[in-house]
Amino acid sequence: MLFNSLTFFAFLALVLALHAAPLPWRVKKTNLLVASYVFYAAWNPPFVLLLWFSTAVDWWAARRIHASRSPGARRAFLLVSLAANLGLLGYFKYGGFLTQNFAQALQALGVAWQAPAWDIVLPIGISFYTFQTMAYTLDVYLGRARPTRSLLDFALFVTFFPQLVAGPIVRPTDLVPQFATPRTATARQFGWGGMLLVLGLFQKIVLADGALAPAADAVFGASQPLHPVDAWLGTLAFSGQIFCDFAGYSTCAIGIALMLGFQLPDNFRFPYAAVGFSDFWRRWHISLSTWLRDYLYVPLGGNRRGAARTYANLMLTMLLGGLWHGAAWTFVAWGGLHGLYLAGERWIKPRLGHMALWQTVHGKLVLALLTYFLVNITWVFFRASDFTQALRMLRSMLLLETGGAPVLSGYYVLSTLATMAVLLATHWHMRHRALHSEVERLPVAVTGIAWGLMAFAIAITQGGSDAFIYFQF
Repeated sequence: MLFNSLTFFAFLALVLALHAAPLPWRVKKTNLLVASYVFYAAWNPPFVLLLWFSTAVDWWAARRIHASRSPGARRAFLLVSLAANLGLLGYFKYGGFLTQNFAQALQALGVAWQAPAWDIVLPIGISFYTFQTMAYTLDVYLGRARPTRSLLDFALFVTFFPQLVAGPIVRPTDLVPQFATPRTATARQFGWGGMLLVLGLFQKIVLADGALAPAADAVFGASQPLHPVDAWLGTLAFSGQIFCDFAGYSTCAIGIALMLGFQLPDNFRFPYAAVGFSDFWRRWHISLSTWLRDYLYVPLGGNRRGAARTYANLMLTMLLGGLWHGAAWTFVAWGGLHGLYLAGERWIKPRLGHMALWQTVHGKLVLALLTYFLVNITWVFFRASDFTQALRMLRSMLLLETGGAPVLSGYYVLSTLATMAVLLATHWHMRHRALHSEVERLPVAVTGIAWGLMAFAIAITQGGSDAFIYFQF
C-alpha cells in the first residue's frame, strides 16, 4: 500500500476515525497494530509471518537477557536474536548475491559450478524493521533500556505502519514510551501532520517522479556513450530524485504519525547544504547513520584506538552501510567512497581546517559545492545497474569521453536545471533553520496558498503511483 495512492487515503481515513473514537487506549493500540499488519499485508500477506517471527524472537530474547545474571547467558540470548534477524535478512536479501559470487570465485579457480536460480521475493522493508528490532535487544543487552512489559506495545513498535517499510529507523526508547499513555493529536498536531503529508507527497509525486525521474531514467538507461552535459544532468536529476523520493517518504511518515498523536524523529536536514561529509551524514538518512554509529562504529572502537584504527572503522562502517542498501558491489563501492571521503576529511581537517578562509560564508559555500560534487560521484554507483554503466557515466562526467550524442530533450534539461537550482538554494537557505519555525513566521494566508498550490500540483501531475525508491532496501 503506497502513500501516494487512493487506497491508502481510504485506509488512513478509517485508521484516523477509529483512533479518534471514544475507545479504551488498549483497544486503540490494538486497532493500530491490526492496521499495521493490514498495511504490510497489502504487498504480500505471507510476509506478515516474518514480522511475527521477529517480534516473538526479540521480545523473548530481550526478556531473557534482562533476567539473566550470567554474562555468558546474556551473550547467548543476544546471539539468538542477532542470528534470527540477520539470518532472515541474509537469506532473503543476500542469498542470491552470495551464491553468485561463490560461483564466480569457483570459476576463477577453474571449478565449473552453476549457481541455482534465486527466485526469492525480497520482503519489503526487511532492512528497516530488522535494524529496528535489533536495536531493541542491543539496548537491553547494553543496559540502555529495560524490556517493555507490554507485548502489545512492543509489537506495535515493530510494525507501526507510518515508518514500517522505509523508516525512519526509530529507537525503542523514542517510540515505545509513547504507547504507554493515551495519545490523540491536538488540532495543531493534526494540522501540521497533514501539511507534512502534503509536502512529502509533493516531493515524491511532483518533484521526484514528475520533474526529475524522466531525465535520470533516460540518462542511466542509455546504452550509447553520453555527452558530458547529459551525464551530469542525469546524475544531478538522480541526486534530486532520490532526495525528494526518500525525504518525501520520511516526511509523509512523520506527518501521518503526528496526525495520530505520535512523534517520529527527523530523517533529513537539508543534506545538500552539507559542508563536508561528516556534516552530510548528520543530515542524510539520520536514523541509519546514527544507528551505524551507535551499534557498529562505536563498538568497533570508534576513534578511541588511534588514527589507523579510526580510518579502518570508518571504512568498515560505510562499506557495510553500502551493503545494507543493496546486494550488489555497486552499493559497496558507494559506501566505500563515502568511507574514503570521511577518512580523508578526518585527515585533512586538523591540517587545513583552521584556515580563516573556510570560516567565511564564501569559503563554506565552496566547501558545500565540493561536497555536493563528490556526493554526485557516489550517486553514479548507487543508480547504475553495474560497474560498466557506472564507469561509462563517470568517463563522460570527468570529460574523458566527450563524443556522445545528446539524449535529453530541451524540456528535461530545463526541468532538471530549474528544479535542482530551487532545491539547492532551499537547502542552503534552510541549512541552520527548522521547517516548522520558518512556516510559523509566515502569514497564515501565505502558508495556505503555498500548501494549496502543492496539493493542486499533486492532483494534476500525470503518471502512475510509483513505489518509493527505498522500498527495495
